[in-house]
Amino acid sequence: MPGTPPTRYVFLGPEGTFAEQALRTIPAAERGQRTPARSVGEALDAVRSGDADAALVPLENSIGGGVGVTLDEMVAGSPLVITREVVLPVEFVLAARAGVSLADIRSVAAHPQASTQCRGWLRDNLPDAVVVDVLSNGAAARSAATGEHDAAICAAIGAAQQRLTVLAEKIADHGDAVTRFVLVSRPGTPPPPTGDDRTSLAVYIAHDRVGVLLAVLMELAVRGVNLTRIESRPTGEALGRYAFFLDCTGHVADDRMGEALRGLRRVSAEVRFLGSYPRHRWTGSEGDGPVPAPPGQSDVDYADAAAWLARIREG
Repeated sequence: MPGTPPTRYVFLGPEGTFAEQALRTIPAAERGQRTPARSVGEALDAVRSGDADAALVPLENSIGGGVGVTLDEMVAGSPLVITREVVLPVEFVLAARAGVSLADIRSVAAHPQASTQCRGWLRDNLPDAVVVDVLSNGAAARSAATGEHDAAICAAIGAAQQRLTVLAEKIADHGDAVTRFVLVSRPGTPPPPTGDDRTSLAVYIAHDRVGVLLAVLMELAVRGVNLTRIESRPTGEALGRYAFFLDCTGHVADDRMGEALRGLRRVSAEVRFLGSYPRHRWTGSEGDGPVPAPPGQSDVDYADAAAWLARIREG
């Protein structure tokens, strides 16, 4: 219900990962029940079945791009909507049991993505250590805690939960890397517009029509809706059949976004609304404010034009 925060949260587990760290930045989630899921699909299915009120899953990373499994799962079953996003800096640490120094480390447990993002640091600081792939950052921390491996590349929350000593902080080669997580719930009234919102959509196009993708983009452009992200994913139907995932600035309650959605509905084979929600505000590469609409395409302009047309129709 609008205004009532969820109390039962599920997140992409296991415990001690960046997903849990991101979830705990949400005050209601910090107070509520938090349960790890084994996969993105399991997390979203828990929401669909009613076993959880909301799920926090990764949507994109500034280094690796979109998280394909999340995009696919968002449109694979009954509808779900994004109600919030969390952008979290990806700050890896090297952690070990108390008393272990850098000179003692012969093996390092790490998720493959973590070790890839820390390749330069490992080369410069632990050139002789063997990096062992594990299933998650949380699993890496646990393997260091049990002594299976000498150290782990993990999130700070995982090191703290396993009572590990942090030997080095911010060891990623790209110090400004971030991951965008989204909080997903069953459909309901969207959060009210804040003036700095994002709308996410999945658009399916008719592949036997020339120029249909351009027509989709024009529905947004002519109304001054800023497209911040577009990514294609195969539909699974046949080679060359794709769905397009779009992120736009604005809210479904905005006049110009509403007109754009009506236009997309007309020119597309199918449009799935994935949510309108407050944009995460931070001082990273996205800046700290919305992109203004071009002259004549603000919500005030749309409201004025609608009132003008109404007066003409009324005589």
